Amino acid sequence: MDRSDSTDTRTAPRAGRLLAVLLTPLFLYQADATIVNVANPSIRADLHASGAELQLIVGGYLLASAALLITGARLGQLRGYRRMFLVGVGTFALASLAAGLAPSPTALIIARVVQGAGGALMLPQVLIGIQLTFEAGAERARAMGLYSAALAGGAVIGQLLGGLLVSADLLDSEWRPIFLVNVPVALLVLIAGRRFLPGDQQPDAARRLDLPGVAILSTGLLLIVLPLTLGREMHWPAWTWICLAISVPLLIAFVAVERRTAASGRAALLNLHVIARPAIAWGLWPYAIAVSTYYALLFTLALYLQRGLGWSPVASGLALVPWVASFGIVGRLVGRVPRRLASLVAPVGCLLLAAAYAAICTSLLAGERPAVLVALLTLGGVGLGASFSAMLQHLTAAATPRYAADISGVFTTSGQVAGTLGVAGFGTAYLALAAHQGATDAFAISTAAFAVAALVAAALAYRATHVTAT
Repeated sequence: MDRSDSTDTRTAPRAGRLLAVLLTPLFLYQADATIVNVANPSIRADLHASGAELQLIVGGYLLASAALLITGARLGQLRGYRRMFLVGVGTFALASLAAGLAPSPTALIIARVVQGAGGALMLPQVLIGIQLTFEAGAERARAMGLYSAALAGGAVIGQLLGGLLVSADLLDSEWRPIFLVNVPVALLVLIAGRRFLPGDQQPDAARRLDLPGVAILSTGLLLIVLPLTLGREMHWPAWTWICLAISVPLLIAFVAVERRTAASGRAALLNLHVIARPAIAWGLWPYAIAVSTYYALLFTLALYLQRGLGWSPVASGLALVPWVASFGIVGRLVGRVPRRLASLVAPVGCLLLAAAYAAICTSLLAGERPAVLVALLTLGGVGLGASFSAMLQHLTAAATPRYAADISGVFTTSGQVAGTLGVAGFGTAYLALAAHQGATDAFAISTAAFAVAALVAAALAYRATHVTAT
């Protein structure tokens, strides 16, 4: 991107419009990852969907996005982040329309897969656009804080909006508005994006997408995410373990292929030298662990409140509003921390997150107190907001804008996979415990496990922010 474009976009009004364009699809992407969970009973009744079809309606979106996020990031670098952002938003809008009009479970599954693929094209461009447009410092820190808020807010608002739209049953359309609502919003983003996003450089025709790398990595990620997404509901049949076992040699083969591609002078799908830098390699771990506990909390808390305490889906979603609000507020304040203390924000945030989980566990064992639970969720949002925003700023600062696609692709993919792992692992354990010990004890034990994971993340975050970059 031409620097004159970058300088122009840093005027305050234009920067605000640019961020609104970039972050709105991020919010939509996250909302659509959770919104369908609330609508599943309505979809089952209307389309006569089987249990397996419902799983694919939810999981097909996540599968496609997780498998293609790194590819989407590289396409943004090769073909222009503005161009791929608009293509992704357009694909997402058309797939949302198809989902809202789907006449059968199969049609809805296909639409959700295409919707996930559109998300994989547009989502990495958000982070790339921020890195290329906003210089390191206060400007980028503010943008990253808003990025964090949109990411967290979308997940919870998706559940709330899903419950409200399904309950409203607009024009007897039942579940369909949860997808159709995306269409006008995406169209507005397309119009605004064409006007406010800086133009791309002319693509280098000599640089081509690393297709062998795409095939191997996408297959490897698919073999990880597919069994983790479907295995819990299917009670972990043999094929899930076979897929996970096959994914390991595939990922090893991907590393070998990428090294060979880079050695030959061709453009690799992923720059392994950048990702292997200590500041980045260490930084991805605490981020992934903290995010895995967040997605696991979303899953287990909803089950506990709805099945254990009898709350409605809307009330269950409202319980997480303080978490999201504190996450967003703290995320925006992280950039104002003095430079000499900046390296402590991520580990301290993880410690606060661990303290919140431990306090929730203690309060549950002392007796059910929903008001106390909501207050402690606010503390958890503070901890996760601080650690998430600080690690995001650390990772994007550890590499020059030249490697924005590598950071964006790995960051978004690791978050997606970590979230899937968290739900699969902690979710399976919660369901098993709840069947034998009750919902309260199961959730207490789950939050204790979250606390241990957050403590590990704190130690790794300290290591990441104090390691010497090479």
